[in-house]
Amino acid sequence: MKTMIWVPVVLGAFKIGVLGTAMFFAIKSHRDGEKMQQQEREANAQLAHSQHAADASKSG
Repeated sequence: MKTMIWVPVVLGAFKIGVLGTAMFFAIKSHRDGEKMQQQEREANAQLAHSQHAADASKSG
């Protein structure tokens, strides 16, 4: 009976490792997605600004 005490310890450590890894990748994925959205917004803003400047130079 005493030799089986390692089973819950090993399984508990494995569970904590798996959950920790999953949390890490979930947070990383979320942050990377936000960063990509921010870059897309900045690129769209620059494109809109350059198009507006080109339209203004054509009309004026």
